[in-house]
Amino acid sequence: MSQSANPKTQSAAAETVKLLIGGKFVESKTTEWRDIINPATQEVLARVPFATKDEVDAAVAAAKEAFKTWRFTPIGARARIFLKYQQLIRENMKEIAAVLTAEQGKTLPDAEGDVFRGLEVVEHAANIGNLQMGELANNVANGVDTYTVLQPLGVCAGITPFNFPAMIPLWMFPMAIACGNTFVLKPSEQDPLSTMKLVELAIEAGIPAGVLNVVHGGPEVVNAICDHADIKAVSFVGSTAVGTHVYNRATLAGKRVQCMMGAKNHAIVLPDAAKEQSINALVGSSFGAAGQRCMATSVVVLVGDAQKWIPEFVEKAKKLSVNAGHEPNTDLGPVISCAAKDRICTLIEQGVKGGAKLELDGRAAAPKGYEKGNFVGPTIFSGVTAKMDIYNKEVFGPVLCIAGVETLDDAIAFINSNPNGNGTAIFTQSGAAARKFQEEIDVGQVGINVPIPVPVPLFSFSGSRASKLGDLGPYGKQVILFYTQTKTVTSRWFDDAASTGGVNTTISLK
Repeated sequence: MSQSANPKTQSAAAETVKLLIGGKFVESKTTEWRDIINPATQEVLARVPFATKDEVDAAVAAAKEAFKTWRFTPIGARARIFLKYQQLIRENMKEIAAVLTAEQGKTLPDAEGDVFRGLEVVEHAANIGNLQMGELANNVANGVDTYTVLQPLGVCAGITPFNFPAMIPLWMFPMAIACGNTFVLKPSEQDPLSTMKLVELAIEAGIPAGVLNVVHGGPEVVNAICDHADIKAVSFVGSTAVGTHVYNRATLAGKRVQCMMGAKNHAIVLPDAAKEQSINALVGSSFGAAGQRCMATSVVVLVGDAQKWIPEFVEKAKKLSVNAGHEPNTDLGPVISCAAKDRICTLIEQGVKGGAKLELDGRAAAPKGYEKGNFVGPTIFSGVTAKMDIYNKEVFGPVLCIAGVETLDDAIAFINSNPNGNGTAIFTQSGAAARKFQEEIDVGQVGINVPIPVPVPLFSFSGSRASKLGDLGPYGKQVILFYTQTKTVTSRWFDDAASTGGVNTTISLK
């Protein structure tokens, strides 16, 4: 068993990950630690603490105190910090990506992509002057104006997953802080090193003491964040089980909550699709990042004659290189942990027992020199139906399910019957088919010849149904509303010589 499976394991020679409380990086006083493991080699990279309740309380108290002044910081001053921050991220991108690859396993190019997609949100945060604007209606009654202001909430918190340790923290704290809030971040305990590199750069960019704080830990820290009376909003990205728990517990405590959760993302392929481009795109989106993306294409629905393309999917997948993420020309790195590999392999076996045809089996993947790594190669099932476990459970690994139907209507009905609604796509050269699909599909994010339709930060991440709890999504326009309270002001000013008009018991404005 990997040491990472035991939260109390300590490796005395490894460096310790620090907490950030009140502007200072401090050593935790906890007695519980977890080893951060390189998933390709099983090397212990560092130890991360499971923060105590007192340390969580101290982080929240620092954020609450900092909010007293940060909330009144001029918009331009806030924007300039994030202009500096994006510059620092660009200058240090390769170093951050190298750390990310070592602790998470994804390839170096994919790690740089992880950082870059977060960087785009930081750039968006620097535009806060145009984003955090209210509305004005002049002369709604005689001499009366009504306007809105978008004011910060106070202390906000974020809980992030292991699969994007750069991008997802950057979805959260830059937008919250740019809106005038202060923030407590809990990174994934499995790979917090790259997140902490980004936190260090945020402090260097000028984020004041207490405005950004970091605590580490597991379920107890998550519960402390959900319960704390001084935290006003919680943002979460992760599994459906944990997200549902966070949403229920935090909303019961009176907080505003957004939870982006699990998925089973489908792509429809029509017979008229550009064959080579479509297969390349779907194989890449299925197996990139070893399938550890909440937006990975995990199900391909082949329509009509496109069902004859299964051999081409298999041949493309066979040619992908499985190796340690830092090795050149690697397509798939390892999955995050031994436990994750065991779970994926168990689900593959369930797929075989459930009657799906195993077209390509990746369970024996063991790159030379990295035999101890948590590797699973590209795996493809065909003949998959909605009743099979391999279809109904989120694998979160490099496993592609292929289903076949006769018509576009059948394909749309198949997808709409699945409870998840994170992302979907259609591959076709028919504008009419694409428009029908986008109108009738009940999924929040739609791609047309785009396999992973995650929007740029000008728009909001808009997963739906069982993939999301809460009305407002991360980044984009929606997150401004999430991290602010709309205050409506109705004002009238009287001239000194004006008559009062007497007492008005109906409170009528005319």
